[in-house]
Amino acid sequence: MKFVRVTDINDPLFRQMHEMMQSVFPKEEVLEFPLWEEPLKDEGLRICVALGGDEVVGCTEYRYFPDLEIAMTDFTIIGRDGRGIGPFLARHRQQDLREWAAREGRALRGMFAEVYNPYLPGEAHPFGGVKSMNPYVRREVLSHLGYRKLDIDYLHPSWENDGEAVTGLDFCYLSYEDGVEDVPADLIVRFLTRYYDFLSNKPDAWFTMVEDLKKRDRVKLLPL
Repeated sequence: MKFVRVTDINDPLFRQMHEMMQSVFPKEEVLEFPLWEEPLKDEGLRICVALGGDEVVGCTEYRYFPDLEIAMTDFTIIGRDGRGIGPFLARHRQQDLREWAAREGRALRGMFAEVYNPYLPGEAHPFGGVKSMNPYVRREVLSHLGYRKLDIDYLHPSWENDGEAVTGLDFCYLSYEDGVEDVPADLIVRFLTRYYDFLSNKPDAWFTMVEDLKKRDRVKLLPL
């Protein structure tokens, strides 16, 4: 497999990737195709695919904020089971993030991620029928990587930018520093405010969540 960064909306690899996203994620989690043009060019963002021959078999999107010394895994998609795509993407992403931080003369203190909570009541999504993308599996994988969930009632604005709130997820954090049991609430606020700045139509519930965080000092990390 090859690890290839995609930077052009007209790249056939991106069309394959976007179709994969649509088959795996609910529609409110997928940005419309034309709206990807600018993010693909953003040097603060990486959109990379795992290429098996001429076929996109997996992909990941992630970013790094040098001033916060924090990264975010936006998503990881595995298109085929049993091919080692997940470890391949995670290994190359981690290597790139460490090199990215070094170029900036900064550290990599930790990384945020969102994950579905399959233990909550509600209709299960098929996630493209790929067993590796099952929420129970993905949650366990993140736990093995060292992620823990932040002790907040989490939601995020719909990527359809329709003002709706997306619930049923946990917001998680992976610390690269030893002995970390909580995260400054201010760091979470600064990160989420910047991360979702792109969406102009946010639900009131999201603003309420952020305001509640501003009243807290630190947020505990809990097992996934």
